[in-house]
Amino acid sequence: MLKLYWADDDCLLPGDRGLAYGDGLFETIRVNGDSAPLLVYHLDRLVRDAGRLGISLSRPELESAVAGAMQRYGAIHGGSHWVLKLVVTRGSGGRGYRPAADVSPHLYLFHSVLPPLPPETGVMVDFSRVPLTVNPLLSGIKSLNRLEQVMAAREMKDPTFELLMTNAAGHVVEGTRTNLFLHGPDGWRTPPAASLAVSGVMRRKVIECLHAAGEPFRECELQVEDLLGRECQGLYLTNSVLGVVPVRNLAGLDLPVGNRLATICDPHKRPD
Repeated sequence: MLKLYWADDDCLLPGDRGLAYGDGLFETIRVNGDSAPLLVYHLDRLVRDAGRLGISLSRPELESAVAGAMQRYGAIHGGSHWVLKLVVTRGSGGRGYRPAADVSPHLYLFHSVLPPLPPETGVMVDFSRVPLTVNPLLSGIKSLNRLEQVMAAREMKDPTFELLMTNAAGHVVEGTRTNLFLHGPDGWRTPPAASLAVSGVMRRKVIECLHAAGEPFRECELQVEDLLGRECQGLYLTNSVLGVVPVRNLAGLDLPVGNRLATICDPHKRPD
């Protein structure tokens, strides 16, 4: 049975395996007033990836908890846009890394205001010096172990909005907090899901929208040269909180900027 904790009650348990070992996963959900356009996608991923970790979650229990959070925190934020964060851990129990057989998962619920949205004119991006290593067993899972992203994000200096990370083969994989889509003469490209540390829900939504719009699209490895070359007609970052973000400058090189991807897929409306 899922044990529910409200983070604003200062209830983080010292013996929680998520705190001790990063044994869990999380979702960060943008709420527009009293609705969350991508909620189903978040819950789909949370239940699926918890199962990959051997954490059994009840979808009805999650839905009930989120409904309670929307009511509890929605009243605080009124009709404004805000962020709901769900943190699921395996629970407490077990000696060392080996969990107890009867451990029950914990769900912590947090809320915060929506961070400032990036300008529609595009953002400045660079490359991180921190390599990204993806264990195939954990690919795509938004687990609580995000140390590589933390180390990369520490490199970031204003006005840089994001840093892109490459794997051992030199392929550009994702940003510290974003997935990426490249537009070129042959259509849209994005790194394969199996190569990703985090396969974002906004990434899933964009791919569905591209297919629905009949846009040429494929998943393939991306080289640094693909992003900086003459055939680049636009580079976009995606994130479930921030939406679709065009890149106007990458590593000092100006890129073409447009709103094409946001026009094809924009589940969020900008705040008034």
